[in-house]
Amino acid sequence: QVSLVESGGGSVQAGGSLRLSCTASRATYNTDCMAWFRQAPGKEREGVAAIYTGDGSTYYDDSVKGRFTISQEDAKKTVYLQMNSLKPEDTAMYHCAAVYCPYGLSTMAPGRKDEWSYWGQGIQVTVSS
Repeated sequence: QVSLVESGGGSVQAGGSLRLSCTASRATYNTDCMAWFRQAPGKEREGVAAIYTGDGSTYYDDSVKGRFTISQEDAKKTVYLQMNSLKPEDTAMYHCAAVYCPYGLSTMAPGRKDEWSYWGQGIQVTVSS
């Protein structure tokens, strides 16, 4: 079992930046792949970005490409989401996720929430216009 804890959320004006952090209770094969999802009120949880800690390969949803960057530290234990040029439509609860993925992101659909096994409680990001 792995527990995930997010930090770094908050409120910012449009065009601003925030950096989210996700720390796993321990680095194991269950944190081979880690990701960020978000869920706005009344909407489905959607994948934002993912990383395969084995080789650093990444996935981004089209809505955040060029604005968000996912990165890792401490080999499978900490993942960051740097969010720049934030828009009001980025407002949501952001959740960290992890899963055992021996073959990396290319063998899964990283944007689908049912691909992921472990979830954090989430942290709020609010972007005002």
